[in-house]
Amino acid sequence: MEIRFLGKDPDSAEGDSPTLWATDRMDRRTYIAQGWVVTDPQVLASVGPIPNGETIIEIPEDVLRFYQRNQGADH
Repeated sequence: MEIRFLGKDPDSAEGDSPTLWATDRMDRRTYIAQGWVVTDPQVLASVGPIPNGETIIEIPEDVLRFYQRNQGADH
């Protein structure tokens, strides 16, 4: 699988940036997101059980805008 860089949080320190990539999967459109691992017990309780092999992350709204700009683009 190949990935295409879409963008990163412009307000984060170098090397510590939430980032978004698009994949070239043929069976469905997917994205890879880098963000802050959610550890807040209240948030985790609200979300509920998280399956093995998965985690939840928090990313700034600015990073999601890269998805909005690229959602019509080809892989």
